[in-house]
Amino acid sequence: MKKISILLLALTISALGFSQDEDTQRSVIQEFTPSILLKKGQWDIKWFNNLYTETRATFNGNEGDIPRNTFLTSTVDIFTGISDSRRVNVGLLLEFRSNVIGGRDALDVFSFDGEAGTARSGFTSFAPAIKFNPFKNIGNFTIQSAFHIPLVDNETEDGVFLDQSGFIFQNRFFYDYSFADGKWQLFSELNTEYNFPEENSFADNSLRLIPGVFLSYFPSSKFTVLGLVQHLQLISFQTDGFEQDATILGGGAKYQLTDELNIEFLYSNFVRGNDTGLGQTFNIGLRALF
Repeated sequence: MKKISILLLALTISALGFSQDEDTQRSVIQEFTPSILLKKGQWDIKWFNNLYTETRATFNGNEGDIPRNTFLTSTVDIFTGISDSRRVNVGLLLEFRSNVIGGRDALDVFSFDGEAGTARSGFTSFAPAIKFNPFKNIGNFTIQSAFHIPLVDNETEDGVFLDQSGFIFQNRFFYDYSFADGKWQLFSELNTEYNFPEENSFADNSLRLIPGVFLSYFPSSKFTVLGLVQHLQLISFQTDGFEQDATILGGGAKYQLTDELNIEFLYSNFVRGNDTGLGQTFNIGLRALF
């Protein structure tokens, strides 16, 4: 994990150096937040990688150390504008996962070795999606709906969890507010995921709620630093269903590499929770808009 931390620190310092070159034009990271829809014919492609690793967990009210478990989630989100009014986008979401457990090194998720009892990897789901603006007079409020279709038959094999085996209906509500000075921006999101009944799934017939608030500061139009607060709540509709909750704090940065391409990196920490791992995430993403 020290190698990952050093890499992220180096990227941050590098981006800070570049940010001294002030750009008077509004960049993609300023203009096209998740709340803003694309014009007809525009394309938005985002490749995002989330590495979550844990050595502590809390279950049944008991918190303690556990052998390291690491879960890599890599997603590709593709959207395009289809309406002249700029109020409807359609897209496709793709997801790949690689998980290692039992004390293996965090970077072993990149080995993709499928070692029995400690590792699994593969494409786990895809989702057709639509993103729309329900209120014409509130252009910075949008809803993204997606129906996730699983490609996983067994959530757990040889003691190794890969991904949910049930269908998921996801709705994400986005809203952002830019302050008058142009240096600060507040972004909020409510992610809701309904997990359809699936007997062999830990999330059988349940609802996952993830509200979050992100505050960004722009030293220049091409560079931003941000802080975030999120809460995770899994509510089961089963009599003896599995439930959990967690609070997540973090921060990160984004940099506009070219007019079309930007890079982002985030760090977050599960500071508390019930029936969940208490780990940390390291995230890096690339986004192209043209």
